[in-house]
Amino acid sequence: MAATTIAINSFKGGTAKTSTTLHLGAGLAQLTGKKVLLIDFDAQANLTTGLGFDPDQHESLAPVLQGAKSLKEVIRQTKIKGLDLVPADTWLERVEVTGSLAADRYSHERLKVLLKEVDYDYVLIDTPPSLCWLTESALIAAQYALICATPEFYSVKGLERLSTFIGSLSERHPLNVLGVVLSFWNPRGKSNDTFIEVIEESFPNHTLLTKIRRDITISEAAIHGDPVFQTAPNSRAAADYLSLTREIIEKLCNG
Repeated sequence: MAATTIAINSFKGGTAKTSTTLHLGAGLAQLTGKKVLLIDFDAQANLTTGLGFDPDQHESLAPVLQGAKSLKEVIRQTKIKGLDLVPADTWLERVEVTGSLAADRYSHERLKVLLKEVDYDYVLIDTPPSLCWLTESALIAAQYALICATPEFYSVKGLERLSTFIGSLSERHPLNVLGVVLSFWNPRGKSNDTFIEVIEESFPNHTLLTKIRRDITISEAAIHGDPVFQTAPNSRAAADYLSLTREIIEKLCNG
């Protein structure tokens, strides 16, 4: 059976997109006991370093997309049971204009084909915070998109362009939006209702119930190369990310 594949997206940086990818992946492995593959598809490689790997010491999807290696050759086991990683490196930034990809008009469909080679229950793809070739490839390979935002003007306004981009892709490739997850959430924020209204304009009825509150333990966990479930299991960040994971599992089960 094909993996449930989710592309994690945002239109700008600073939306906790990578932290969400990491903790949703770890949460799925922990709560379901199933096999989860995380793909770091962002040349900044924050997901890679956040799981304790040095991007300079491991190969990314770049040589796989170029046909020089198989996907299985670049997968690395993490310290978390059931959670594996495909690291990122700086080569990803221009991979589509080099080698065999440069002459392939259907190059953005290669990742979708490659994912058929591996046996996982869930695949989560951390994309760059832009509407580039990498993001398009990830969305084409995925059945679902999870959108990350923060309660800030530029973050929520950028959702309009992301919504248009995803809508255009979904006309050619089956793709559903799982929801919009808000991070750095302040439950007492004076403009919370306004921000949610703007989000609902771009993604109607898709704002997730779970909000990720600001918590220093997330940054501390990244330093150790572990999810916050390991470094601060009683923190509000751990509680929020487990709640998010349960909400995502329920949405996936309900179709």
